[in-house]
Amino acid sequence: MKLLRSRVRAIFAIVVVGLTVSACGYNTIPTLEEQANAKWADVQNNYQRRADLIPNLVATVQGYAKQEKDVLTSVTEARAKATQVKIDVSDLTDPAKLKQFQDAQNQLSGALGHLLAISENYPDLKSNQNFLVLQAQLEGTENRIAIARRDYIEAVRAYNTELKTFPGVLWAATFFRNNKPMAEFAANENAQTPPRVKF
Repeated sequence: MKLLRSRVRAIFAIVVVGLTVSACGYNTIPTLEEQANAKWADVQNNYQRRADLIPNLVATVQGYAKQEKDVLTSVTEARAKATQVKIDVSDLTDPAKLKQFQDAQNQLSGALGHLLAISENYPDLKSNQNFLVLQAQLEGTENRIAIARRDYIEAVRAYNTELKTFPGVLWAATFFRNNKPMAEFAANENAQTPPRVKF
């Protein structure tokens, strides 16, 4: 009987300690880190979707705009560069690597802007159904990228805040010493400049 009581007390003590640990925030840092990593996967997925659309868009434009070879070449090169710069979750704490990734994606965005702008010179291209579908998909993808980046920035903010505030700072100093703040996206230089509209 005493053995049974001591086992029940031990089990009860383990349950109480487990509930106390989980209630005081021990799981918060790993949970927020996993959420930020998942949001980063969404960002990468949307950039990959954009990269996958580009060859079709380039091929469609090529048929109409043979003399725009420089623009098509710059898009193809920017896509190749952007898909070569890879960042996995272990690199998210390195702002330099995230900036390198972001710069490659910004270069591709600029090249795509030039590609879409040349459609103004080709009325037949502007009315081509394939071009219109690809353009709509690309615009939708750009919106998805913006949303995924916003969600990633918010997840990183929550994670980084937890590492610096009580009680997360205690857990970070004891059990999660290897956890470092994650890097966020920064606005590029052109973000503050409004786009020009010409008629």
